[in-house]
Amino acid sequence: MFSCHHVKETPAKAALEKVDSLFTARYYEGEPGGAVLIMKGDSILFDKGYGLADLQTKTPIDGNTFFNIASVSKQFTATAILKLAAEGKLNLDDPVKKYFPEFKADFFNKITIKHLLSHSSGIPDERPREDRNFVLTATDMQSLEYMKELDHLNFEPGTAYEYMNPTFQLMYAIIEKLSGKSFEEYMKEYIFTPAGMDETVYFEAGRDIPRMAHGYITEDDGKSFREYDYGEESFFATKADGGIYTSTHEFVNWEKALRDNTIIPQTLKEEAHSPVTPVTGSTYSSYQNRPYTSYGYGWFIEQKPDMPKKVYHTGDNGGFQIYAGRFPEKGILYLVFENRNDKSRWEMVEKLDEIFRQAGWFE
Repeated sequence: MFSCHHVKETPAKAALEKVDSLFTARYYEGEPGGAVLIMKGDSILFDKGYGLADLQTKTPIDGNTFFNIASVSKQFTATAILKLAAEGKLNLDDPVKKYFPEFKADFFNKITIKHLLSHSSGIPDERPREDRNFVLTATDMQSLEYMKELDHLNFEPGTAYEYMNPTFQLMYAIIEKLSGKSFEEYMKEYIFTPAGMDETVYFEAGRDIPRMAHGYITEDDGKSFREYDYGEESFFATKADGGIYTSTHEFVNWEKALRDNTIIPQTLKEEAHSPVTPVTGSTYSSYQNRPYTSYGYGWFIEQKPDMPKKVYHTGDNGGFQIYAGRFPEKGILYLVFENRNDKSRWEMVEKLDEIFRQAGWFE
């Protein structure tokens, strides 16, 4: 059930009832659904699961259910890179060629780590998709292999936005090169554990994931569901761009670590949460190409008129549809982790934002 602890104002109570009504109407009993959490300040105001994590076992979703958060994983990789920068182990203006001298093209001297972090590198996605087995099982290192022979860019680095997963595979390799540890070892020791994300883990075939939800998509009849995650959907096995499985409860600890500057200093966090690359109107990429939107380092930034700045990310892979939004100036975090993707995410988000506004949380 959702919690109204620490909530005395009638508008706030009414807001939480509206939130519950919104999600009760969004999912039908016996179907996949989602975990919803809202935190304001230090208080978790709403924490409820809807629907089933696994249609075979009929396990219900709650705040401890683990979802593949897909591209919401990018902020963790970005934070690891920023941590290495804070420690003087790299410079965000370093060229990619410094870390990958085997890449033949000279343009890798112009592409910097900043360009990788902000989806403005110009590197095209030319992972070989004709090999179905590769598409389903390719690791991070396999996914960046094509860049060794790459001989063209889509645009001059830093001049445009194109959402690009393979550039996060480059950061995977950089983290390993500089830390002397495997990517997973580094992330566990320096990111997840300090943040109190004790069970958060990267997907790997055969790995036991605690309280794991399966992703589902609707069949052609629009009524029944079929499982759609690893083995059914592409590039599930890469980690740096989208491989994390976590819960809304563990993600709250991540939010607290960001607020407290536990992992990276305030200055770098603010840089990551500031507009770097304009997303709106990009001719190269449709992903999150919405009004008032930019990309920072690992996060989207939305700056609507008469609204506080929103720092957010979406995640889409298989049947998973994830939203992790923050209004940092208002101390608001809201999470919607879904294991189905047949409902409008943006209609839901806009309704939530309006509920928050009506409750006076933006004042």
